[in-house]
Amino acid sequence: MTAPLSPEALKARLACGLLGFPLTDFATDGSFAPQPFGDRVRFLGGQGCAALFVASGAGEFFSLTRDEYAAVLATAVSARDGDIPLFGAAGGGTRDAIEHAAIAQRAGVDGLLLLPPYLTEVSQEGLRAHVTAICRSTDLGIILYSRANGRVRPETLFRLVDDCPNLIALKDGVGEVEDLWAMRTRLSGRLAFLNGMPTAEVYAPSYRAMGVPTYSSAVYNFAPRAAMAFFNAVQTGDLALIDRMMQAFFIPYGRIRARQPGYAVSIVKAGVDIVGRSAGKVRPPLSDLTRAEYEELAPLIDALIRFSEDAHALAR
Repeated sequence: MTAPLSPEALKARLACGLLGFPLTDFATDGSFAPQPFGDRVRFLGGQGCAALFVASGAGEFFSLTRDEYAAVLATAVSARDGDIPLFGAAGGGTRDAIEHAAIAQRAGVDGLLLLPPYLTEVSQEGLRAHVTAICRSTDLGIILYSRANGRVRPETLFRLVDDCPNLIALKDGVGEVEDLWAMRTRLSGRLAFLNGMPTAEVYAPSYRAMGVPTYSSAVYNFAPRAAMAFFNAVQTGDLALIDRMMQAFFIPYGRIRARQPGYAVSIVKAGVDIVGRSAGKVRPPLSDLTRAEYEELAPLIDALIRFSEDAHALAR
């Protein structure tokens, strides 16, 4: 096992790239399936992404027991090839998140994605104390995910960077442009900024124009070559290719995703099943796509994959 990257080295790796969020594989009885999950991590790590985030949102962090969480991280660390950065996640209450951080550090991951607190509204002062306690509990580089009840305001973030040297990045899932400008223009040398919006590809051109080129991609799970083709189109400003991929896939995909709460994960599990790399079903309280939605999604993915193959052939 290689030594974890330092927070500074980890931040540099996040400056520009596509971030992969592997699904957690479950067997037919709903238990964690380590062998196919390890294969998934190994495969996705070799497809061009800048980092992998396991046992996070797409990995159903919220449905994993403490022991399963540790097993997922251990499997990922053993399975990864090369030096691709590997992140775990932490969430829930402050003490729970500190325990997650300890498990992650023992497992040998490089960093941690800090998810919003669980089942409670929080003040900015409470959020600051929560984040600070977790950062101080670990040597790992930490990405703060600003979304839902964990939304961080600029003034709070300005205090956090002074108090938490290992806070290396902000993942924005809010989309408040004025706040993002305020934070990035003041802290761009101190933090990496990541686009973490729902179906981040839809927002990627706008975020890149604001100086935030890095984003997370759920689509990378089932169509990694297409996801990388779109990422490269955004970075080079190929608006014609962006427009075609938006119309052919991302816009109709987003409409299916928005039909039910929790479909952000369910639609990705359907996607990997469609391409022959099933990760099993989602765990309750999430629900799988209906058969009609599955059949609606399948030709979209087929078109996306063929589209990316054609674009790749033309580029050679």
